Amino acid sequence: MFQNFDVTASADKGKERTDALRARFDDLGIDGFFVPRADRYQGEYVPASDARLAWMTGFTGSAGIALILRTTAHVFVDGRYTTQVREQVDTQVFSPEDLIATPPSKWLKEHGGKGWRLGVDPWLHTISAIRELEKAADEIGASIIRLEANPVDAIWTDRPADPTGAVAIQPSRYAGPIPAEKVKRIKESIRESGAQAAILADPSSVAWTFNIRGNDVPHTPHPLCTAILSCDGRDTVFIDSRKLDRETTAYLTQLADLREPAQLTDALAALGEAKTAILVDPALTAARIGDVITAHGGELIEKADPARLPRAEKNAVEQEGSRSAHRRDGAAMVTFLAWLDAQKPGTVDEIEAVKELENARRHTGERLQMPLKDISFETISGAGPHGAIIHYRVNTDTNRTLQPGELYLVDSGGQYVDGTTDITRTVAIGAAGESERRFFTLVLKGMITISMQRFPEGTRGVDIDPLARFALWNAGADYAHGTGHGVGAYLSVHEGPQSISRRGMQELKPGMIVSNEPGYYRESAFGIRIENLVLVQEPENVQGGDKPMLGFETLTLCPIDRRLIDATLLTDRERDWLNGYHTRVRSELTPLLDDEATLTWLVAATEPISPKVHATE
Repeated sequence: MFQNFDVTASADKGKERTDALRARFDDLGIDGFFVPRADRYQGEYVPASDARLAWMTGFTGSAGIALILRTTAHVFVDGRYTTQVREQVDTQVFSPEDLIATPPSKWLKEHGGKGWRLGVDPWLHTISAIRELEKAADEIGASIIRLEANPVDAIWTDRPADPTGAVAIQPSRYAGPIPAEKVKRIKESIRESGAQAAILADPSSVAWTFNIRGNDVPHTPHPLCTAILSCDGRDTVFIDSRKLDRETTAYLTQLADLREPAQLTDALAALGEAKTAILVDPALTAARIGDVITAHGGELIEKADPARLPRAEKNAVEQEGSRSAHRRDGAAMVTFLAWLDAQKPGTVDEIEAVKELENARRHTGERLQMPLKDISFETISGAGPHGAIIHYRVNTDTNRTLQPGELYLVDSGGQYVDGTTDITRTVAIGAAGESERRFFTLVLKGMITISMQRFPEGTRGVDIDPLARFALWNAGADYAHGTGHGVGAYLSVHEGPQSISRRGMQELKPGMIVSNEPGYYRESAFGIRIENLVLVQEPENVQGGDKPMLGFETLTLCPIDRRLIDATLLTDRERDWLNGYHTRVRSELTPLLDDEATLTWLVAATEPISPKVHATE
């Protein structure tokens, strides 16, 4: 359930395992094979039974793909994992490659050979991803071969069993509308697309639509399953029956037919034979699903997952649940930060801090009778130079003590039955330097700007992303990540289609939850990120204005380290926002705390900042 700090031990098996895979190439008629970090559901987290990339290479990051050829092997990872991949894989066997600058399709065009036949498991690549590989292969005279069985599974003799986490009903007091209402809305959009049915390939969409949750993968409470929604007939959910008890079976049977996952292929074939037009999201749906439909005469209507946008626009019940979850989570964060502040600098390490924070969340949830179900992702706990690694994951080899004069960055979150949280705070360990305070304040200015921003309907995340960067740009700095990602309602902490980023083309709509997390990272020195979750509000009139404007409600409640703020860099409006935020934090969290020392810390941490003076003065 909680974080594991051990380093994977499979890197030393890399040569043995690649040799075993290569031994099967001739029988399969291939010259190489792609091993993605994916399962057939294409989620952010995969169960142990689908961790083929980690088993083959030793790399455990959340994104990556390996290409094993006859004489060489390559593992592609993004910039978050350039250090980790070299620590975890045998670089005598695998050559690390840049997943962003040189993705497999581009690498293939630059280094591939004419006549190459490269195998893929079509369950583990989306329709869009396979097309990209095929296009690159065509350009060099190579071929992508879709295999019937995954050859890694044939050599992975101790592969874990598929997960059978128990499914739970998500009650209406947390979910809001009943499934029938959600299905009706989704089917209207299916019909509008010209389709007669739709595949919900994303387990989070199935979980949201049918008001269920699961326990199959770490940190994301959806059951691994697929659904077919039929505009003219009964819907079908393909789920392992071992996950269901009598209550959940009876509940789901009222809503849909239940089938085992192994029966999905036959159901798709039947739809194809009936010449059904079926909506699929090519970015989320396994290529094998599309192959079966079209091979049997069906038509693919390629559109966005019809449940994705409704899921992103949180209903009133989900919004209130998120507010409640953030109040409890804020109480846990304050408990942790008060504890951390009471420790002598140089006596706490990164792992100890993570454990203390997880304990604070667990104990706070139990005390307030709303238990923590899981952390929402592996906590980023970075002291000093580790804070400059944007997605640093501490382990027993890299664990570092929080030293006096350093910054400590902690990015964490919780899964509660009424909401999902994600918060980052950067705090001073002892006295911080002038440069650290300056850049902390510039990052804070960007976060406050987003928090206060009003914007017209039709505004996209890409339109407001620069507002978080202006203060840094004017200082000759920037950060190499988006300003915000979508967040689910007791579902994935990283939810689409909404984001605040250079790729955020989705219009921001009322009810969407997004993170607001600008940062600054000085390599080998320190990192700064300040993150709150915000809720897009309905348009409201602006005093003296001509038209209603949307805005953001800040959900996260936790003090921002006043010791790192140079108040001379804040405008009056920014300072007023910060003081108002801290007043609200104190007011809403005080009733949830029962420790006098923590209450005393909260009062001091939320004192108003005076104009034009350093917060420490």
